[in-house]
Amino acid sequence: MCGRYATNLTPAALETEFAVGVANSFVDLEPSYNVAPTDTQAIVVARPDDDGVVQRQLRAARWGLVPSWAKDPKIGNRMINARVETVAEKPAYKKAFASRRAIVPATGYYEWYVKDDGGKQPFFIRPKDGSPLAMAGLYEFWKAPDGEWLVSFTVITTTAEDSLGRIHDRMPFVVERDTYEAWLDPTASGPELLDLLVPAAPGRLDAYPVSPAVGNVRHDSPELIEPLPAA
Repeated sequence: MCGRYATNLTPAALETEFAVGVANSFVDLEPSYNVAPTDTQAIVVARPDDDGVVQRQLRAARWGLVPSWAKDPKIGNRMINARVETVAEKPAYKKAFASRRAIVPATGYYEWYVKDDGGKQPFFIRPKDGSPLAMAGLYEFWKAPDGEWLVSFTVITTTAEDSLGRIHDRMPFVVERDTYEAWLDPTASGPELLDLLVPAAPGRLDAYPVSPAVGNVRHDSPELIEPLPAA
């Protein structure tokens, strides 16, 4: 499961990293070191512009996917992650997987390791080279009774590779740079799209213990991603 993540990427950095052609609704992005479910963050999508040309865009979206058919947007609170094993068939995700795939940019994400005494130690997991983490996601549009539109997203997860599996048995799927275009292409479809997703290569990610303060959503500062001092 991916239940918290951090992003200190500016809109300009996102536009450069993901070759964004249209930066529309997310112009006032603020860094967050403790992104939690129901928070609004930036996602990268590919959609037609006014001339019908498909371009990558930055979108503001709420974490926790709300299907278009949902009666209550609170359903999104339970849909922050989509398991890759069922994402192409599960009713809540099937339509989004078919044409609304996204990249969820992050600096890294948090997982909690359950210790022998039952306590939990948070770890921050990030690319060793400091590059952005491009988590695979889906997005959806939901129309409220008052006519307002909500854009929401979920993060696709897979079984964690060995070095991270000791912390938690699930991890976000990542989209590699050479498959950004194919993954985001809204005209592509079919189960073969899952072949574009890969777990992070062994040794690519670094995991280290961080302060338990991240467990409280009111805490949001760069200190949350700093390694704990060696005992």
